[in-house]
Amino acid sequence: MKEKKSASESRAALKKTLSYVSRHKILIIISILLAAGTVAFTLYIPILIGHAIDSIIGVGKVDFEKIIQILLETGIFVIATAVMQWVMNMINNRITFQVVRDIRTEAFEKLQSLPLSYIDSHEHGDIVSRVIADVDQFADGLLMGFTQFFTGIITIIGTLFFMLTLDWRITLIVVLLTPLSLLIARGISKSSYQYFKKQSEIRGEQTSLIDETIVNQKTVKAFSHEEISIDKFDEINERLTDASVKAVFISSLTNPSTRFVNSLIYAAVALSGAIAIIKWDLITVGELTSFLSYANQYTKPFNEISGVVTELQNALACAARVFELIEAQPQIPDSDDALVLDDVKGRVSLENIYFSYAPEKKLIEGFSLDVSPGTRVAIVGPTGCGKTTLINLLMRFYDTDSGIISVDGNSIKDITRRSLRTSYGMVLQETWIKTGTVRENIIMGKPGATDEEIEAAAHATHADRFIKRLPEGYDTVIDDSSSLSQGQKQLLCITRVMLSLPPMLILDEATSSIDTRTEAIIQSSFAKMMKGRTSFIVAHRLSTIREADVILVMKDGNVIEQGSHTELLEKNGFYAMLYHSQFDRLAGQAP
Repeated sequence: MKEKKSASESRAALKKTLSYVSRHKILIIISILLAAGTVAFTLYIPILIGHAIDSIIGVGKVDFEKIIQILLETGIFVIATAVMQWVMNMINNRITFQVVRDIRTEAFEKLQSLPLSYIDSHEHGDIVSRVIADVDQFADGLLMGFTQFFTGIITIIGTLFFMLTLDWRITLIVVLLTPLSLLIARGISKSSYQYFKKQSEIRGEQTSLIDETIVNQKTVKAFSHEEISIDKFDEINERLTDASVKAVFISSLTNPSTRFVNSLIYAAVALSGAIAIIKWDLITVGELTSFLSYANQYTKPFNEISGVVTELQNALACAARVFELIEAQPQIPDSDDALVLDDVKGRVSLENIYFSYAPEKKLIEGFSLDVSPGTRVAIVGPTGCGKTTLINLLMRFYDTDSGIISVDGNSIKDITRRSLRTSYGMVLQETWIKTGTVRENIIMGKPGATDEEIEAAAHATHADRFIKRLPEGYDTVIDDSSSLSQGQKQLLCITRVMLSLPPMLILDEATSSIDTRTEAIIQSSFAKMMKGRTSFIVAHRLSTIREADVILVMKDGNVIEQGSHTELLEKNGFYAMLYHSQFDRLAGQAP
């Protein structure tokens, strides 16, 4: 059943690959014609050499004029073959990398249109691997297919034709013995496959151990786990060595075994040809020389094609993974008459919202909320209660299962995603710094900002304190792995929002990586920024949301309490329990 499924997927991947390749029909036709010309010239050269040999057999029978003419013709054919092969390889490279460019471009464009649910449900490393590593593997297999597969098939057909023009009986010997080479290669590859598979699995286990040891090196050292890690590595390494030696040894039998069969074919042609010359005078010595050359050229493509087929199968397997990404269901596009939000007041309403990431695991059920313009709404609750999910729904990263979310009386499903999301300024707990200058990172929400505006925003968030200490100031090139601390990265993310100042704000643990003193300063900046703007604040540190107009206390996807900080404390309910437990713990930690 699995074999049928794999074969079906392979055929589907091949069909899709050909649809990309067919976009370059003219180049393909030229490549095939050049391949045919290269093979024809290559196969005609042994005929010329055979004629040259026939021109020097016998005492006093050397025809120098004919030999010189043949040598000149041979030289011309050799040069022409080399030129055609060079042009053919250039064209094949062009076809391959244009196909790869098209596939990779479509894959990356698809990433921009995929719903967040797809990204969240797939390992990010796997997605990157599809766009980068799998496409590279596909390119290697496709290039090998173009350069060897078609040339090999044309060579087999061409050598058969030329051998048949010389003698059909000797040709029959070659054709009957050649399958032995393929049978031996197939048998060895089956035996070695299990060891290569085992080798790959153990290598993955080894890579995983190395990765987790490097990433968690501080923990390894803190618990003096170095010796145990080394012993584990040695044990895996021994198993890898054993599997690798067996895999390499068995697979290495393919080349000498097939060469042995090819040598048998060569010997059979030489013996039968010699008998045909001496006993029956059926062919000449020169023709036998040509036959021996053709015997070698006829068997060679079979070995190459078997390798090419393996590469093509690997390429198609990689292509299938990329096509799966390209053909993934995109997010529901905006309707043609979707509203573009303008002059947003900031009234947000949620009416009877139901949502869950998985149907069997309920999360938000029957949730309703009405937020007036300029209101500061804090969302608190234990981990997994639905705080971040609510933010995802407001930004339409996910669509509700049922119910309506509206902004200024318009359902967000009737609003363009771009205008909806640009109406929010969002600072997440997870920071993201793109590769570029500090200035380029800050102006993401407002590309046309002036230097004065950028510096004013950085000053308001106190990010300018560390920016001025950077080697090139605002022109310093940074990335997510740069030497900036987590707190400095978060300050840059806050500065982005401070610069654009949209009508609504979402602050999801926006000061979680900042020290208490800086947090107090930034809170005052946030207060200015939130003035007159509808704001949603997610926070675990309850001290940061005491000034909120409304505090929503969530549990198991529902709002169980609602009110101001003072009102909720007076109720002495779940919020009061959270608040007191947090401050009692902090008090217990105080010296």
